[in-house]
Amino acid sequence: MDKWKVYIQIQQLLEQGFSKATIAKKLGIARGTLYNYLEKSPEEMAIWVASTQNRSKKLDVHKDLILSWLRDHGDISAAQVYDWISERYPNFDVGESTVRSYVRELRKEYKIPKEMVERQYEAVPDPPMGQQVQVDFGETIQKNSHGKNIKMYFVAFLLSHSRYKYMEWLDRPFTTKDLTEAHDRSFQYFGGIPYEIVYDQDSLIVVSENSGDLILTAEFESYRKVKGFQLHVCRKADPESKGKIENVVGFIKKNFSKYRVYSNIDSWNEQALSWLKRTGNGKIHNITKKRPIEVFDIEKQHLRPIFEQFSATNTEKQKLNCKTSITRVVRKDNTVLYKSNRYSVPLGTFSPYGTEVDLIINKSNLTIINNETGEILGKHNISFERGKLIQDRVHTRDRSRGIDSFIEAVSNKFPESQKALSYLNELRKSYPRYIRDQLQLVSKQCDQHENHIIQEALNACLQMNLYSASEFKDMIEHVERQRLKHVHPLNDNDQVVQPIRSEQTYILQAKPSQRNINDYVSILEGK
Repeated sequence: MDKWKVYIQIQQLLEQGFSKATIAKKLGIARGTLYNYLEKSPEEMAIWVASTQNRSKKLDVHKDLILSWLRDHGDISAAQVYDWISERYPNFDVGESTVRSYVRELRKEYKIPKEMVERQYEAVPDPPMGQQVQVDFGETIQKNSHGKNIKMYFVAFLLSHSRYKYMEWLDRPFTTKDLTEAHDRSFQYFGGIPYEIVYDQDSLIVVSENSGDLILTAEFESYRKVKGFQLHVCRKADPESKGKIENVVGFIKKNFSKYRVYSNIDSWNEQALSWLKRTGNGKIHNITKKRPIEVFDIEKQHLRPIFEQFSATNTEKQKLNCKTSITRVVRKDNTVLYKSNRYSVPLGTFSPYGTEVDLIINKSNLTIINNETGEILGKHNISFERGKLIQDRVHTRDRSRGIDSFIEAVSNKFPESQKALSYLNELRKSYPRYIRDQLQLVSKQCDQHENHIIQEALNACLQMNLYSASEFKDMIEHVERQRLKHVHPLNDNDQVVQPIRSEQTYILQAKPSQRNINDYVSILEGK
């Protein structure tokens, strides 16, 4: 509503004897706004209104981009707009409430109504910390870069008390083996195992229900017994029993996957982990009014220790005959804290993005294993004193130099190595856990394509802020297609020749059949 009209209406209603609280309610404004207006004389109000009309807003630089999203996707939420801008511009520092107000004003100014889709849920009381994880599945239809529809499947995990989330995606339906492996990685992500897990009656878990007695699939029942958690199965899509995870599935669909373009499953899962850190677990929860990551720091201490949790480390743990496994994060001084003592890991293990390790305790010995790779980082004798530093001299060698050398080697493959170095360092920030895989893919592209192609693709990625090895690969393919069009311009009567795809290379290897010369001699002689 126009500010000057509101000011005039406030004055008129006051003269009619209405209370300030009633006026604020009738006009749909906050009481604070009303009091601010009343402090101004008509002259001051006119000057202030004129100044606001010429004032630029922080989000004006993104106005065209936001408008395109609102026009293309009528039901997109302000929260998703905020997440997309944050993903595209990592240094974006505008508050979410500001984005919400800005989106609301744009919808009103350009007459872009929001399409509403509502669903009802029932609140479920919070269980004790570490007690329960809720699990549910979801499906979406995504567009790839060629506009083709791709059906995607995901499984979501939620720690019921803290609302701390985890998810995994596949481009095919889940099998029971996929589900158990996803459970293992979720326990790794949470740093422990809950006492109870809530599911619906999915065929991967439940074979049938016999008068209330559940019959589980043999594979999942075996897994459940090994992990030692209780099973609670409810009806499918039942918000009364698992309303929290129903909300999470909807949140993932509406905020993460909606309108996101699919390239490949590895890149998709990497984006999912980044979204969890940035939005899924990083934003203040609407109900608890707390950030899930902050509550999780306390709740994870109530989870049960992980026994034999990862296939990558099972063999090593069996050799150790471990009794207990505890998850820790490597400290800045490249040590791990255990019972008030610090135990060293190799120099360079620490990462500002968090390096998680497993502490395997077996009698008086402590073994430290990298949570991601399964590599043994150190072995120490457990000290029964307090405040001690237990250090291995071998750990003074800087492990981070390996990645630094790899980045430098790959950057030297580009004609403009300094640009490449800047790009690869951004890759390292975006994918700290997968930087070796990212570098290997970039290096492979450099080996397979000419220098001017890879440099042009690099320049385009830097200009468009595309910091992903898979996007770099897609850009190279785009550059090559564009060059092909310019090298061979088409006339009106020319037929379009489609380039041979990688799966059609057999065409190049085809050989024409050869006829015996005597056949032609016979034809010419009329025989």
